[in-house]
Amino acid sequence: MKIIRILTCTLLSLMVVGFFAVSLGQQAKPVKLSIIDVAGNLQLTQAAIEALKAAHPELVSDIEYMKATAPELPAKIKAQQMAGNVTTTMVLTGYDAMAAGLEMKIWENLIPTYKSYFPNLEANYLPGAKKAFDLFEGYGIVVVYCPGGPMFTYNPEKVTKVPTTAEELLAWAKANPGKFIYARPANSGPGRCLLQGLPYILGDKNPKDPKTWDKTWKFLKELDQYIDYYPTGTAITFKELAEGTRYIIASHLGWDMNQRILGTIPANFQGFFLKNTTWLTDAHFMCMPKGLNENQKKATLALMAWLLKPEMQAFTYDNGYFYPGPAIKNVPLTMAPKDIQANISAAMRPQYEKAIEEFPTTTQLDSKELVQAFDMWDKLVGSKVK
Repeated sequence: MKIIRILTCTLLSLMVVGFFAVSLGQQAKPVKLSIIDVAGNLQLTQAAIEALKAAHPELVSDIEYMKATAPELPAKIKAQQMAGNVTTTMVLTGYDAMAAGLEMKIWENLIPTYKSYFPNLEANYLPGAKKAFDLFEGYGIVVVYCPGGPMFTYNPEKVTKVPTTAEELLAWAKANPGKFIYARPANSGPGRCLLQGLPYILGDKNPKDPKTWDKTWKFLKELDQYIDYYPTGTAITFKELAEGTRYIIASHLGWDMNQRILGTIPANFQGFFLKNTTWLTDAHFMCMPKGLNENQKKATLALMAWLLKPEMQAFTYDNGYFYPGPAIKNVPLTMAPKDIQANISAAMRPQYEKAIEEFPTTTQLDSKELVQAFDMWDKLVGSKVK
């Protein structure tokens, strides 16, 4: 199925060749692109990336894909830069490495420096994607967008009375020790949404300042008594939910849908939200490390622009991993391949659509406060990370 999508992307590429003729200028020779993904983004974008290579061999000679964890990524890039040998041409990341990398000054400014590659970018973004873009001062380009979380996925055969408030969730965890889990926030979208969403749910003084989260830190410390450990990735939590080791896990709209579509968890598993939930919108970013030569820069920028074309954005609906997926306006589900449309329709729950419409939304923390929140969680809560 992935091959079919690549071929479809290649055909669609004929619609955007004119853009590249204008924006690329003279490319001296094709280059090898080396892409590191720390967000699981390639399952949304790899078909479109491969289509660029197929459609423009004069631009890209080869593409290398690597995966890493968000915490290790900035140091890896910094080491390349200090050695004067930057081999990574593009990074696909969530808020975590985006923020940490900005703090370490490893990213190349993209907007306004290279705005000619991205005409009308900010006007074309969906409102939530635009807000995510604004957080990072033009050093990252939002490529996909999702309402995010916090939410929870559970096994309905094991959870007969579903918690509706934070207090009820804590009481449930106490009555069922070891059966609730969430991943380390610095490594996990759902963990990150839970951490940043609790200040809204619990009514902390300033949800944008982790130093004021008295209620949240108290809640997480109490909850910690009933949690066995904190995995270093979201996938582990879903695996343990499927195996029956856990009954409730911290989740995320896209993860919940994707794991049911892929069959990781049974199709009848359900999701719930707590009272006073605010969506912590989620986004993935494309970043370009400092230190590339001009040919590498041109090819990388062209790839970023390619991935924002509506025809390529339609593929980011994928299997619901980052539902809906597209970061730009006017990319309806009907533009996606038929199999994607069918999978998404089957996985969607009426209460999810209602939550998307009714819950307020906010951006995640900006880079400084997000790094601070991760550090505080590690010190105050995360002694059982594995």
